[in-house]
Amino acid sequence: MDRAALKARAREVIATSNPRVLTVGLVYLTICIVLNALGARVMSVNISESELMNYMRYAAEGNYEYALEYLKTMEPPTAAYAINSLLKVVSGIIGAGFVIFLLNTIRNRQPCFANLLDGFAFWWKVILLNFLQSLLIGLWSLLLVVPGVIAYYRYSQAIYILIDDPTKSPVQCLRESKTMMAGHKSELFQLDLSLIGWFLLSMIPYLGYAAQIWSVPYIGMIKALYYEKLLGRNVWSYTPDYPPDYPL
Repeated sequence: MDRAALKARAREVIATSNPRVLTVGLVYLTICIVLNALGARVMSVNISESELMNYMRYAAEGNYEYALEYLKTMEPPTAAYAINSLLKVVSGIIGAGFVIFLLNTIRNRQPCFANLLDGFAFWWKVILLNFLQSLLIGLWSLLLVVPGVIAYYRYSQAIYILIDDPTKSPVQCLRESKTMMAGHKSELFQLDLSLIGWFLLSMIPYLGYAAQIWSVPYIGMIKALYYEKLLGRNVWSYTPDYPPDYPL
């Protein structure tokens, strides 16, 4: 697969899209940032100066067991963990909606801002798929780093498969992704390596937010085009040669 041509096509689609991929991507990023900020606020702990001094005094006196018990009393409540988990789930569903928008843009299927909410039409499958995918990758990672990386690429196309046919079960999507990525895992790994500069730039505090305005839609578009290429479809034309297979 020609990585340079794929990236050039991604830039072309972004430049000529309507609505603009960068604008929808900015809305998606804003929603994610707000949800993450809410989660961080919910999970934050307000420790008074006296409480901090007590903890340090217990630790200095060697009473480590009591110090740890005292520290546990300052942990966020159970409800905070539940709310934070819910916010992450919502973020994942909206992420699926952004993928729907990208595929609609590539396939010229009347993409729109409302696509960001389309993932809620099969939200429980998105949640279950994300959970199973994380579980499988985590279990393989317990062996060594390399098996975990291989598992990540093995199941990387599952969300696209689910979006293309929401009637499929998450397990079926994972199995089909495994089949689809047979012989292609190293190819996608090399594609990610060629994008590592954008990943690193996006991690820089504050500057990373500005970089993500371009990197998130750009990388997302490249990955969506890659999926299309795996299906053997023509990514160089906006004219679809197949009917819509999920609601717009």
